[in-house]
Amino acid sequence: AGAGAGGAAAAALWSEVNRCGQNGDFARALKSVNKILQVSKDDVTALHCKVVCLIHNGSFKEALSVINTHSKILSSDVIAFEKAYCEYRLNRIESALKTIQSASQQTDKLKELYGQVLYKLERYDDCLVAYRDLIRNSQDEYEEERKTNLSAVVAAQSTWERVMPEDLGLRETTYELCYNSACALIGQGKLNEAMKKLRKAEGKITVRCEKLRDATEEDTEAELAIIHGQMAYIMQLQGRTEDALQLYNQIIKLKPTDVGLLAVIANNIITINKDQNVFDSKKKVKLTNAEGVEHKLSKKQLQAIEFNKALLAMYTNQADQCRKLSASLQSQSPEHLLPVLIQAAQLCREKQHAKAIGLLQDFAEQHPANAAEIKLTMAQLKIAQGSVTKACMILRSIEELQHKPGMVSALVTMYSHEEDIDSAIEVFTQAIQWYQQFQASHCFVFQPESPVHLSLIREAANFKLKHGRKKEAISDLEELWKQNPKDVHTLAQLISAYSLVDPEKAKVLSKHLPSSDTMSLKVDVDALENSHGATYVRKKAGKLTGDNQQKEQGQGEVKKKKKKKKGKLPKNYDPKVTPDPERWLPMRERSYYRGRKKGKKKDQVGKGTQGSTTAGSSELDASRTASSPPTSPRPGSAAAVSAASNVIPPRHQKPAGAPATKKKQQQKKKKGGKSGW
Repeated sequence: AGAGAGGAAAAALWSEVNRCGQNGDFARALKSVNKILQVSKDDVTALHCKVVCLIHNGSFKEALSVINTHSKILSSDVIAFEKAYCEYRLNRIESALKTIQSASQQTDKLKELYGQVLYKLERYDDCLVAYRDLIRNSQDEYEEERKTNLSAVVAAQSTWERVMPEDLGLRETTYELCYNSACALIGQGKLNEAMKKLRKAEGKITVRCEKLRDATEEDTEAELAIIHGQMAYIMQLQGRTEDALQLYNQIIKLKPTDVGLLAVIANNIITINKDQNVFDSKKKVKLTNAEGVEHKLSKKQLQAIEFNKALLAMYTNQADQCRKLSASLQSQSPEHLLPVLIQAAQLCREKQHAKAIGLLQDFAEQHPANAAEIKLTMAQLKIAQGSVTKACMILRSIEELQHKPGMVSALVTMYSHEEDIDSAIEVFTQAIQWYQQFQASHCFVFQPESPVHLSLIREAANFKLKHGRKKEAISDLEELWKQNPKDVHTLAQLISAYSLVDPEKAKVLSKHLPSSDTMSLKVDVDALENSHGATYVRKKAGKLTGDNQQKEQGQGEVKKKKKKKKGKLPKNYDPKVTPDPERWLPMRERSYYRGRKKGKKKDQVGKGTQGSTTAGSSELDASRTASSPPTSPRPGSAAAVSAASNVIPPRHQKPAGAPATKKKQQQKKKKGGKSGW
């Protein structure tokens, strides 16, 4: 406290301000300061104390208003830190930076705040320099906090700028340092190592909460929320989406107070859901709209959330909302690919493919740096429409990808599908020429024996041979052979091609093939047979002596005869009856099969129960006794057969075993079938 107001009352008030300030009772101190200012409204010390009290009470707007109202009295040298801090807390980051830079003297407090401001502005390189200078030139109880901030800067560089972080040699004594180290490893793609760091941070938080007597399980879970959120993110990157989703939902159930954490988790759940579980995604997107989220997340995080909102609008058939969001994103980042791709996708869903291609074409012309990605999308749309030739034209217009093996392969496949062999060969030729020119200008980088160059020539030769372009294929194979005269495979291909065009030339070239002696393979047969995976393994010969040796020799000379198993015979087999030679044929294919003829030869068909025979019915008929001569020959009598004809009907040529089989079949039918009458 200072002087500035006379009298005993003023002295008492200043004593009260001093005492309350030391006790941390800034609300009471503010009352005393206001009383002093009623007496002396332009007292610099009193105004300064009022600003400090307001800042401690969280009234940053009021504090800034006091500073701006009394700007003539409170000069920048006196109040620079307090003004910049209020602007920083009110998220007026650019204004805070100007206030710090305009200060005539850069105190340690201003330097600390300067580092925070640079981090908020995502100027990570400058921020790293500022914190290194602070750590080097400061020795107080806040050294641990400065190191934590420094590690956060390194993690941000690795995550958002893809910069390989340098080893700062920081000891991971706190969970914050472990967490920041894990974030840096995630940026490098070292997910397993990052998970270990997060486990270490989790252990430190658990131990710290156990030491606090009044800490509940809910408090521990709340502290661990950010660690578990990052663990779930690693699981998502590793493809363990079910585990990640479960952990994300557990964190949301805890209802953490950090709106930034909730927004990130909700966004990640939406990315897992994609076009499925849209109702859940619409609920989660509300968490990304919470107040203050824009001040908690980085620009790239906020941009990713907006992209996902536009995609969700497209998946939920909210076409106008999708167009509005994507147009807003495009105005914010005109060079970014995603907004125009989302717009094109929405047009395709509305069956406006031509308009979508036109939109992509305009973007490619305005932003040549991103033309390759856009043209690939245009080609995909053309293929979806069935315009393969136009798709090929678009792909061939991407100069930086023309010579790539993947592009060459795609173009050749598409031209082959359209049966445009000349264009496919032209693609091969252009790619080979590009590599030849590259070799001439960059011989110190690109060797003539480049595997890409040679593989393209070989593929071109194979393609030409397949499509009957033998002479062109021969020239390619000859070039390959010149590059490597010891390549027997290429020589064999060349001889094979010449044999179809010029057999004499093929004979001459065949002299260059190595002899069979030089090509013989020195293979240890025993080692090969005894190797793991051999289908046949020869038994190792043991020591043979005396009678055993003679037995082994005898067994080697005479092979053991395997006993054949006796075949199974049918149950009703009768060795006295000759089997039917046609028994292996289906009944319909046998020579004696005549089929069922209904309505004919009624005398041979029984009219009793199902399965009865004509012969049985005749014997039981009282009218056909021995005294009355038969009017027609009996089907079963030998005399009638001999009187009718010397030829035996085919039905009577069946062996004795056949009727029994038929009777069994009839019995089976009688069980489950309907009555025939």
